[in-house]
Amino acid sequence: MNARESAFLSLQKYENSGVYSNIELSYAIERGNLEGSEKSLYTALFYGVIERKLTLDYYISLLSDRKDIDMNVRIILRLGLYQLLYMTKIPESAAVNESVKLATRFYARKNSGNYVNAVLRSFLRKKDGLALPDENKEPFRRLSVEYSVPEWICRLWANAYGKEKTVRILKTVNNHPSLTLTVNTLKTMPAALSEALNLAGIKAEISPVSKYSILLDGAVPMSRLEPFEGQFFVQDEASALCVAAMDAKPGESILDACACPGGKSFGMAMSMQNKGVIRSLDLHKNKLSLIETGAQKLGISIIETGVQNASVHNSEMPVFDKILCDAPCSGLGVIAKKPDIRYKSEEDITRLPLLQAKILETNAAYLKEGGTLVYSTCTLNPAENREIVEGFLKNHPEFSLCPFRAGIAVCDGMLEILPYEYGTDGFFIAKLCKKKV
Repeated sequence: MNARESAFLSLQKYENSGVYSNIELSYAIERGNLEGSEKSLYTALFYGVIERKLTLDYYISLLSDRKDIDMNVRIILRLGLYQLLYMTKIPESAAVNESVKLATRFYARKNSGNYVNAVLRSFLRKKDGLALPDENKEPFRRLSVEYSVPEWICRLWANAYGKEKTVRILKTVNNHPSLTLTVNTLKTMPAALSEALNLAGIKAEISPVSKYSILLDGAVPMSRLEPFEGQFFVQDEASALCVAAMDAKPGESILDACACPGGKSFGMAMSMQNKGVIRSLDLHKNKLSLIETGAQKLGISIIETGVQNASVHNSEMPVFDKILCDAPCSGLGVIAKKPDIRYKSEEDITRLPLLQAKILETNAAYLKEGGTLVYSTCTLNPAENREIVEGFLKNHPEFSLCPFRAGIAVCDGMLEILPYEYGTDGFFIAKLCKKKV
């Protein structure tokens, strides 16, 4: 099975069964025994069509009068158009002919191949005259089609940040970020690991944003990093800044209330020099093995895992010096890494602030007097970020914002990181102090 056939089958599953794209990607590569250039082409097609689906469907609507295009045929058209629009190294004839072959092989309805051929060749004839929606008449639809992000997200960001910043955010969502590593300072240091990676032919540099982060240049298969196992874990710089904001010290007791997959727990354990205790809790028992396995590889022994619903008070919980509430969120800050996040429904996201407020309220009760709590998300949505913290502070005069420095960022207690600012995930960090009575 070649890359295009595998991409078609994966996109078919994605549309019909709602599979997670990252899980399907791994399964399809193994199923199709894809290697080298075929693996790269499959990955580019599968993720690319998901990313650009709204744009591709817009062009299909301009090129075809059919209103009831079968989903299988639509997927084939998306694959063909994606190659013609965004993969300049693929000959136009190959993009068209291979799409026709897909229609012939996987969709037996009479003339489906002819239809696919007609639409794609129509695009080639008309592409210079195909206009995007009018920016003045339909500003949010224009942004939605141009960047393949639903109109409601474009509107949300425009209301929150203004048009100029929104466009700058949108320009990042279809980029493919390089891999970022956090150095395991229990075993090595950034300069040493960076040098070792470069000597192994893996171009790496220390992050200017987060002092314990290393940026890798380009796509690096995890297999090439196996010789360095235990000396790092994968973590975006923005998440590393969240760990820095915690300012964990050796000997402290810390609660990571929504801990999986464990990166922030690992970072805090390193800050603590593996001395003290971290309670890493999560609602999903099956995910805790990720933390346990990761801690073992990194040589961390102070993490204790457990199952707990962060939104439900536990009267048997002890109190902690510091608490991290990295709340479940809409993930609108990590669309570049998880392209299917953009297709979450607006209704689902509007229900999140109630849960987030409950998680903050519940876990703040476990904090010692004089202690600090960090609330964080990887989303760009004031209702899940600043408004949660402001609502909590209004009802809890014993808490106040605590100024902090995290890497190159300095703030008065609340920090929102837009993805274009440092080339990181979009992120929100708030640090709160509990007064001593």
